[in-house]
Amino acid sequence: MRAFGGRDASAMRLLPWTGTDGKPCYVVGDGTGYVSRKADEVEEIQLDMAVELLGHAADLLAEPGATTPQLHFLARRLSESLEQVKRIAESRGSRLEGALPQPISEIGP
Repeated sequence: MRAFGGRDASAMRLLPWTGTDGKPCYVVGDGTGYVSRKADEVEEIQLDMAVELLGHAADLLAEPGATTPQLHFLARRLSESLEQVKRIAESRGSRLEGALPQPISEIGP
């Protein structure tokens, strides 16, 4: 793993929001600080909104009279939501990976 500021990269967490110009934001710590707790809250909100959006999509797509602007709006919101869920999955996956025991490398001859 790469080091960041003298710390192990497993202590880095990808946050569920972006910074300037859409660049990723990270927090370094043990996951119990203020920023980590806020990130947990934001992730929960984003996942809840994704579930609600899927329900709305099912309802709208079941209507034969859905208009092009309605479908375009739905597609934009679904795309935004998918990007958020992808970011959450990447963040959680990297934290899980960092928590797994690393295999001991064999020392060469």
